[in-house]
Amino acid sequence: MSATTETDAAGAASTEARMSRREVLQALSGLMVGIFVSILAATVVSNALPVIIADLEGSQSIYTWVVTAELLAMTASVPLWGKLADLVSQKLLVQLSLTLFVAGSLLAGFSQDTTMLIVARVIQGAGAGGLTALVQIVMAAMIPPRELGRYAGIFGAVFAVATVAGPLIGGVIVDTSWLGWRWCFFMGVPFALAAIVLLQKTLKLEQVTRDDVRIDWLGALLITAGVSTLLIWVTLAGNDFDWLSGTTALMVGGAAVLLALALVVESRVDEPVIPLGIFRNRTVTLTVVASALVGIAMFGGTVFLSQYFQISLGYSPTEAGLLSLPMIGGLLVSSTVAGALITKTGTWKRFLVAGGVLMTLGFGLLSTIDAQTSIWLLGAFMVVLGVGVGLLMQNLVLAAQNDVPARELGSATSVLSFFRSLGGTVGVSVLGAVLASRVAGDLAVLGGGTEGGGETTVPDVSSLPPEVARVVQDAYGNATAELFLIATPLAALALLVVLFIKEKPLKTTSGAERLAEEQAQLPPAH
Repeated sequence: MSATTETDAAGAASTEARMSRREVLQALSGLMVGIFVSILAATVVSNALPVIIADLEGSQSIYTWVVTAELLAMTASVPLWGKLADLVSQKLLVQLSLTLFVAGSLLAGFSQDTTMLIVARVIQGAGAGGLTALVQIVMAAMIPPRELGRYAGIFGAVFAVATVAGPLIGGVIVDTSWLGWRWCFFMGVPFALAAIVLLQKTLKLEQVTRDDVRIDWLGALLITAGVSTLLIWVTLAGNDFDWLSGTTALMVGGAAVLLALALVVESRVDEPVIPLGIFRNRTVTLTVVASALVGIAMFGGTVFLSQYFQISLGYSPTEAGLLSLPMIGGLLVSSTVAGALITKTGTWKRFLVAGGVLMTLGFGLLSTIDAQTSIWLLGAFMVVLGVGVGLLMQNLVLAAQNDVPARELGSATSVLSFFRSLGGTVGVSVLGAVLASRVAGDLAVLGGGTEGGGETTVPDVSSLPPEVARVVQDAYGNATAELFLIATPLAALALLVVLFIKEKPLKTTSGAERLAEEQAQLPPAH
């Protein structure tokens, strides 16, 4: 093929790739419903978890693992979904991920014990991993980075509405005697089924597959096994065995060996799950580090807020959902306004820096709370945190996508999502273990009830005598403040990393157009 012919082909591809705003919105509609369902699944459980765990007679560690199991499955599956996107239809993959979500939701709703619930959450997480990877890959393929801001605002709005609606719906369901907590899982099923149908009608992608793609199953297995071993160690250490013990040495050593082997495999295979070469790009490396730190701080610091509202402050699940509105409102406003301003001005780093400052400040303020903190003061602290997170999360993805070749968009997006989810998983697991240990210690000192091994059962405060309830409320309030205190320096470190990211002009062509241009510049095959 001649250079002229290749250029013409690239131009034709670019013309086809450029979609009108209406076509983009139609294509994104099913994806947004899918993301809505995924976020709803996580948030609808947040206010219901204290009731669910108490009903299934689970411990504080089990409480942590119900959250961690979904995050871990999502983390491990994200890069695999990214690789599969090169092999088969992306629309089919999104529909498959929603089908997994439906299966996990039904299994969770019928759970008879905490083990069954955790397995169901793993299946839900695998589906959520597909949505996490594919939605951003499809958006980058259709929309130029310069215009992504306005659509990121829509994404932020969907995120905020789902995050607000989830806890409220979950609280109402739990507080409604004729429904019960199982409907927290069942209610997401019709949304997921509607998303599958909507995607079939609206998402039309020209699928370009590569016959030479190979999925690195060994690397995926080693990474998952290594990370899972570390998370299990963090969850059990201090309760089932001492932090400094032979079991600790065995588990940490085993995890280190598994992860070292994963690095060897990833450096040698043609199609690694996590392509190590992508870290030669400074922007990708820095955004990955910042995203991981944001994940640790955000997920680890806030997932236990609902428990604090219900146990320390004595609010119902529905009221706990309403109390989260200030943080979500801050996130919604900041992500939407920042997205519009980025599209208008083309500058983005100032928003990352401002987000890092506000997130650090928000965590610092929340580290001062206890069982007597004013609701109005809590609301102000959460607004600061929400605004900071809203300025950071999506704009880190934008910065990375803007600075890589189009052929690496999928890999860069998947790697970023992987490490953000990994950070969240580690954050929830580590800080959950800290909370369980701190609560058990405080209750032992103050005279509260604990069970063998220092393992504290999540209490139903309303059923406790007033003097015991006060002790439990103080213990959970102090422990939650300690989690935010730990999250504060992590947020400050994320700010430091962001300062080193170099601002580059946003590209004005979509991923599909850039890919066509890159392919046209390749030497002809012989």
